[in-house]
Amino acid sequence: MEARPRFGRDAMTSAQTMFALLLSCILLACTGCNSTDKRDRFNVPGVIVAPYDTTQGEVLWAVIPPINESGVSSVREDIVGDTIVAAVQGIRGVRCLPINRTLEVMRQTGIHQITSSSEAISLANALGVDGIIAGSITAYDPYDPPVLGLALALYSRPGAMQRGSQTDLDTRALTMAYTDFGSFDGSRFSGDPVNSVSQHLDARDHAVLMNLKRYAEGRSDSTSALRWRVYTASMDLYTQYVAHHTVGRLIDEEWLRYARTR
Repeated sequence: MEARPRFGRDAMTSAQTMFALLLSCILLACTGCNSTDKRDRFNVPGVIVAPYDTTQGEVLWAVIPPINESGVSSVREDIVGDTIVAAVQGIRGVRCLPINRTLEVMRQTGIHQITSSSEAISLANALGVDGIIAGSITAYDPYDPPVLGLALALYSRPGAMQRGSQTDLDTRALTMAYTDFGSFDGSRFSGDPVNSVSQHLDARDHAVLMNLKRYAEGRSDSTSALRWRVYTASMDLYTQYVAHHTVGRLIDEEWLRYARTR
């Protein structure tokens, strides 16, 4: 007996195969779209806002390279100083001179470190700035989890850095809870700075890690293997975070200083 061709079953199998291939293509396309959306998703980093009057222009600061008081000889004070300058440049309403310019004028004036308010004012006048930041490195451990301590003091030229038009403390301008952790009363500054802060940030502390994670949003690649933890794997990146945090604490104290003198 002659076998009859099974066109119906073959056609059904072919249609099922085509449908499965089409469904696979759609799923792959959707997966590609989702991954693209994830790569293109951006977070805006927090911004530090200064309380100063900027109607006549931004306030200008200079940073002196910090003194190494950590007991670790491998610390690069110049790199930490540049990182502090970058953090100051990130303040809305404040600009900062390059540290090389500051060092050049310090050599010309014979001022090596700030030992009195008069020296700070003299250097500020020579540089043509409104404020001087002097600091020290109080702790340094570059191995994961890293540790870095920074102490910063702000000296102001008389009549400079006037309060802005806001008469009340604007809590919206305090972009992070800088005062919640990290306090370290381990440094004293000569003269009479208008404000000073000390921070000891140990990446083993969960409060530090939580704040670091918030800082990393918008500053790190969320699709990378390390994601925000890249900041604990690199001491240079961790220094950026600590400088930003400590400068933010200093600006918090400036907001509070102006609020107390209303």
